[in-house]
Amino acid sequence: MAFFAHFLGYLFPPSKTVLRPRPKAGYNVYMPKFMNRMLWATAPLAALILAGLLLTPGCSRQPTSTREVWAEIEGRPIYRDKVERMYRSRVASESETSSAAQTLNLKLNVLNELINNQILLDHASHARISVAETEVDTKLSQVQVTFTPDEFQKKLKEQGMELSDLREEIRESLIIEKLINKEITSRAAVTDAEISDFYQHNEASFNVPETQYHLAQIQVTPVKDAQVRNLRNDDATTPAAAERKIQALYARLRNGDDFAKVAQEYSEDPRTSVGGGDMGFVPVSSLATNPQLREAVSSLKVGQISGIIRSPTGFHIIKLLGIEAPGQRQLSDPTVQSAIRRNLSNEKEQLLRAAYIEDLRNRAKVVNHLAEKIVAAGGNPAGVP
Repeated sequence: MAFFAHFLGYLFPPSKTVLRPRPKAGYNVYMPKFMNRMLWATAPLAALILAGLLLTPGCSRQPTSTREVWAEIEGRPIYRDKVERMYRSRVASESETSSAAQTLNLKLNVLNELINNQILLDHASHARISVAETEVDTKLSQVQVTFTPDEFQKKLKEQGMELSDLREEIRESLIIEKLINKEITSRAAVTDAEISDFYQHNEASFNVPETQYHLAQIQVTPVKDAQVRNLRNDDATTPAAAERKIQALYARLRNGDDFAKVAQEYSEDPRTSVGGGDMGFVPVSSLATNPQLREAVSSLKVGQISGIIRSPTGFHIIKLLGIEAPGQRQLSDPTVQSAIRRNLSNEKEQLLRAAYIEDLRNRAKVVNHLAEKIVAAGGNPAGVP
């Protein structure tokens, strides 16, 4: 189910604001690094929820009686095959584990995510949180719009899903999104005093030592990628195919297509495609080693795109999103206040989310059979049936 998990992850982003690390220290670097550190320290519940919801029992065609139970929440089972499928989607989209112990540890983490997901759904049900069919229709349309009807049906078939399965997963994702907004997001307020205090303790980090360019890119490579990360699952596998593809994308941009949308759908850079090609802020000094890129960027005005740039890794189209002049950014700058507020708010949300799920879990009757087996085997993976 990893393919549709990718799409629902796009439709239900884990955070309202995603800021990327910058190449050097300073205002444009510190805030994104601060943000990313806190986002990855405690993965947003929405992201964990979506991964689990896309592996619902409805997608499994195995008879219940033959399925091994790895956990129970209030007497309701989570089956081993569900964890195994989610695990396989993880190693395909991230990286292969190198030992049996690491594999089992990841499966244990996946199982815990699924347990948390079910607890949240139960709590949302008790809170009488629901979604209208029109809301589900809207999200489903956003998934379908990136495919032709035949492509969409093919993807459903490849994942062993019916359209009703996908609708149910979208519905549950929307329910939990509403729960999180009601119980967490709305309570993570940040005061002006907190913003001022943060600035005073990190003033040096808001100094921009040199001009920085905010760039986005579309990249096409001439080789087959092990894991394509764009929404179209589109990959050029030969030099000729790559050149045809980049020319076609460039023509679309020249005709007015949205750069970020094209990047999300077709760019082959796994680090930036999901964010619409956003590369973050690049210091002018870092362009010195790439004269072609430096020349292309320096000739652009904000909002403009470059021509097609060839490199050893393939083809690129660059868009200049903004320019940051050097100097100290003051607290009176609205962009500074906004950046600090977003980051502090997200930090509070992460803390509240972690405590919230633990509190709910404390009140739920949970039995983790896999954890029991690992303990009984003394941590030896070979001893876990």
